[in-house]
Formats: sequence, structure tokens, C-alpha cells
Amino acid sequence: MTIKINRPETTPSAGTVSVEPLPGLKRYSPDHGSALKWDCLFMLPPWIGPWWSYFGEGSQTRLYVVKQSDEVLGVAPLAVTGDTARLISDSNLIDYSDFIVAHSREMEFFSILFDHLRREGVSRLQTGRVRADSTAFSCLHAYSTPLGCDVSSNPVDVLYEIDLSDTWEGYLGILSAKERHETRRKFRRLESAGRVGLRVIEDKKDVLHAMDTFISLFRSNSTEKALFMAGDVESFFRSLAVEMADAGLLMLLFLDLNDRPVAATMCFDYRSTVYLYNNGYDRDFGHLSVGLLSKVLSIQESIKRGRKKYNLLRGSEAYKGRVGGRPVRLFHCEAILK
Repeated sequence: MTIKINRPETTPSAGTVSVEPLPGLKRYSPDHGSALKWDCLFMLPPWIGPWWSYFGEGSQTRLYVVKQSDEVLGVAPLAVTGDTARLISDSNLIDYSDFIVAHSREMEFFSILFDHLRREGVSRLQTGRVRADSTAFSCLHAYSTPLGCDVSSNPVDVLYEIDLSDTWEGYLGILSAKERHETRRKFRRLESAGRVGLRVIEDKKDVLHAMDTFISLFRSNSTEKALFMAGDVESFFRSLAVEMADAGLLMLLFLDLNDRPVAATMCFDYRSTVYLYNNGYDRDFGHLSVGLLSKVLSIQESIKRGRKKYNLLRGSEAYKGRVGGRPVRLFHCEAILK
């Protein structure tokens, strides 16, 4: 597939925009001295790289790099079709998106980007799922008038987050009395069944073998999950685990019973938050609640590491509220460029 690269073009806002292949995102990462805000887990280069490898080339998504003089103000992974630009999204693999912009340069970034998009014939920008505290949501609403656009937003999904206490007992204290009792009872029942252990895999050299076990446990849950974890999706998960481990962000946890792995959670430890991306468990041990307890143990591990939040990510499964999660709305925004 041939990708056409546009030369930088001067815009009326005295800035430049160049359009590059999406894998070029890595050149603007903090590892290369970037001063951009990398607040969104799903926009990080070790995430985008594997996604692009297996799903991105047919998406027409490109990287819009906004500069003023030689300073990079921000980057926008966009797919442009006709008069519509869409922020990168994937309903199955990317929970929410955002723009990546330098601190306090948001107005300049959007002004230059929007002028460029207008010159390309774009009159509509859609964000897909974004958080209310994202750059996309907050800036599009705050700067709609000076940017010359009409902005609308609608709630489209929900994720759950836990504000972590400093101690395990403090965490248990945020649960309802019933859930606190049930959690302790489930742990006692598990411990009565044999030796209980928790292993955390983080080193890149251990990841490939560990992912064999994770994928086996994931597929064990249901026919639907087994069908999902196949082909390019399986390859993506394996590549993602390696890339995130290489970046020091992977936290792959295994719950062992009598030295046998019976449940696993794939988490990402980024800044002060641990993100629960996916999990699996052995159905033969479902009566011991190993799936739920493996998640609770990953919360306990996050507390030990001093993390401030635990993000259960997208979806409104009942257990998320039971383990202390509070709902956080995700929105779809649309900006009409006048």
C-alpha cells in the first residue's frame, strides 16, 4: 500500500501541518524529547504501533503534525473521508481517544489544525469516544467560538474508575458492608481449596510464554471470547503485551491455585493509574470466583505500588460497581467547521 505524504503547508494561523504515516507517532513521544501531553493510554506509541500493524493500514488514518516555527504543538491521528475527519477509534480495541497536545498550546494547535482541515475541504470533525476531561472534549467546547465551529456532544458509553486508598483495609472500607463481607468470604473459600499465589509478569523476556497461558485462560471463558481471540486479534494481543512490557507499562497477573494458573488479568501501569484491559479464567474453577478475585488481587497490587486510580475501562458490567468503581461517562463530540 502506498501512502502519500503531504509536504508541510503554511496555514493562515502562521503554523504548519504535515501529514505522516501513523507509525511516525513514535518520533514525537517523550522518549524523543517531546513536550506533548500523553494523557491517553490508547494514544501511546507502544499501543498504536501494534494496532496499526494488524488493523490500521486499511483505516486511512494518518498523523496530522501541527507545528509553529520548529516547535511541535501537537499531533492528531485522523482518518479523513470526504468532508469528514475522524479521530482514531476501534470499537473493540481502543476504549477512548484524544488529541496529543503541548501544555497550554491547545488554542494554537486547534486553530492551525482546523485551518488546514478547511483547506482540505473538511467541514466536520468527529471524535468517537472521549472522556469529559480529555483535550478533545474540553477544548472543543471551550474554544468553539474563536475556532469558528459549532460543537455538540452526546454520552455514548461508560467506564468505571476506583479512587484507590493508601491501604488494603482502606480500599475494603469503600465497599458496601455486603461486598466487603463477600470479598473476605470468597478469599477464605479460595484459600481453603489449596495454596494461593499471585505472579506478576512484567519483563519482556517472560511475556511471550506468559501470553500463551493468558490466551488459553481467556478462551476458556466462553465460545464468544474464544471466537474473539483468534487471527489478527490474538496477534495484536501478543504484540501489544511485548511492546507495553518493553515500555515498562505491562502488568500481567496470574492467580495460581496449587501452582496451577486459574485466572489472569492483563493490566497496564501508566503514571498513577492501573488499567484493567482484559482477563480470563479457568471455568473449572469458576465456583471459587477466581475471575473476580484475580481482578481484586490486581487492585491490591496497585495499592501496594502506590497508584492513585484503578481504571476498569469501558463497559457497565455489574461487578465493576461492586468492587468500588464509579461510573465515568464517555462522549462522542462533533465539530462543524464554519
